[in-house]
Amino acid sequence: MIGITLWRYLFRRYVVMTFWFILGVLAIIYMVDFTEFSSRASRLPGYTIGLGAFLSLLRLPNIMQETVPFIILFSSMSVLLVLNRKYELVVARSAGISAWQFLMPLCAASFLMGVVMATMVNPFSSYALSKVQELELGLGIKRGTVGTIERPPWLRQRTEEGITIIGADKVARRGLLLGGATFVRFDNDGSITERLDAEQASLEPGRWILSDVTRFGDDGLPADVDEIVIKTNLRPEFVEESLASPQSISFFELPRKIEVARSFGLGANAFAMQYQSLLALPLLLVAMTLIAATVSLKFIRFGQSGTVILAGILAGFLLYVVTVLAKSFGTAGAVPPFVAAWLPAIVASAMGVTVLLHKEDG
Repeated sequence: MIGITLWRYLFRRYVVMTFWFILGVLAIIYMVDFTEFSSRASRLPGYTIGLGAFLSLLRLPNIMQETVPFIILFSSMSVLLVLNRKYELVVARSAGISAWQFLMPLCAASFLMGVVMATMVNPFSSYALSKVQELELGLGIKRGTVGTIERPPWLRQRTEEGITIIGADKVARRGLLLGGATFVRFDNDGSITERLDAEQASLEPGRWILSDVTRFGDDGLPADVDEIVIKTNLRPEFVEESLASPQSISFFELPRKIEVARSFGLGANAFAMQYQSLLALPLLLVAMTLIAATVSLKFIRFGQSGTVILAGILAGFLLYVVTVLAKSFGTAGAVPPFVAAWLPAIVASAMGVTVLLHKEDG
């Protein structure tokens, strides 16, 4: 049985290695994101280097959630390779400690990291993402790195003035602030009365406030208007459920958002998929650790085989691709979100355990 001292030693080594991997990956991502964003936004009138650096910093938590499976994969492989090269695993095996016992601290750490990502990093990420959407929209960026609507961006409202079809290029404040908004208005007979193209449209109780509007009337000629107010009977909750990005909703708010969306008769697959993916994240990270172990535990006197290590990286990449595809199917409703989120992690964990059983126990 593995002792508490060795358990804590392996746990600490793995956590420290993962921490350095996270810092390194985030530093690279930050530099690339800042450079790319600055090249697109540097000519905008409100852009400054400080604002660009701040926006790139706010995007990091969301990017971190996407990259953490790969970070866990490379961190697990690195720790096991270092322990192998320093003969520490060889000594542990000679003391009667099985691979399952010294993998337990690593799997426990991966599971805890998944819990931290879902319950602590995700709420901060959703808040930061909302701020990024609002700041990008304020700069006049209609198609930014975040906040672009992935679902059909059209709403329909009916008032005593007639029917209005509402579209947008970008959303902020969970759908209550629209960028690049288009309002097509119909009378009660179904004829188009006017089209309004607004730089921004904000929803307040009982009305839409459009600013920097280009108005097309019956004659088809454009006219610039500073502000137009349009009556609405749309509730803010309904607009949020229709247009808000699932990534901008925190883990603890998602169950309520799913319930509210279904009460409005809206498809809640995107919210449900996001929620189930966060729930399954700890198991997915454990699966990545097991995949790393399948190619990193075998001791080789003159170093680890590059082919075997490459196979482990490809296996991890394949699992990530399958997870992304399953998430797309779950969001589209082709597969139940629960199945789409949990099946890849369960299958990968089972395959990792099977390979380890074959290698370690015959």
